[in-house]
Amino acid sequence: MVTYLITGANRGIGLEFCRQLKQRGNHVIAVCREVSQELLELDVSIETGIDLTSDTDIKGLLKKLNGQKIDVLINNAAILERVTLDDLDINSIRQQFEVNAIAPLRLTKTLLRNLTTGSKIILMTSRMGSIEDIAIDRLVRTHKLYFKATGNRQQATEKCPNSLGDCYNTSGGSYGYRMSKVALCMAGKSLSVDLKPKNIAVAILHPGLVKTRMTNFTPNGITPEKSVQGLIARIDQLNLENTGTFWHSNGEILPW
Repeated sequence: MVTYLITGANRGIGLEFCRQLKQRGNHVIAVCREVSQELLELDVSIETGIDLTSDTDIKGLLKKLNGQKIDVLINNAAILERVTLDDLDINSIRQQFEVNAIAPLRLTKTLLRNLTTGSKIILMTSRMGSIEDIAIDRLVRTHKLYFKATGNRQQATEKCPNSLGDCYNTSGGSYGYRMSKVALCMAGKSLSVDLKPKNIAVAILHPGLVKTRMTNFTPNGITPEKSVQGLIARIDQLNLENTGTFWHSNGEILPW
């Protein structure tokens, strides 16, 4: 039985990871700060009260695991706070770095003793952390032109590539989120190099724009179910040959 440890497991993408992986017959360890009723109903192992920015909590998690082997570590927990240039909240930016970039690296380092040859590490990042992906802005402009011409958002979306939902609102701003996700991508790339000799592969994954509380259940997004189906396919595909890849859940390799 394959063992998955998933952070941010009480809702959204993390909860859906738990649901689908449990359905596949895997052993799931769900880690979260506060448990939800939906998570309790899944009959998975739950470690709650874990703040991933706390060294004490992470060491406590390590102790609770008691040497449990982890085949796949999914660093999913994250926060998104809108920070604009006009309202540059430095504390918010700092907090997003702590949660989105530093915490996954800290947790991965701590749990390395639970990983073995053949284990996999997943870092859930975002296309919003891609500096190079100027195609996003072109896609947004294309969508806006269709929408202006037709007045029909659904029709405009259908006229654009499927990845439109990932980038509809990506014209600057979101400083803390974007910057922290760039940092997470860099951490993932470095981990892929450092851990390859240990036969541990690393994937850097973008879920797409998903209808969750984090995105205010945007109508332009895909469902958590569809997103996680793609993400699990990428995890299954991960090996030492493609370790360090920055993937969209649909299989597209994303630019840095």
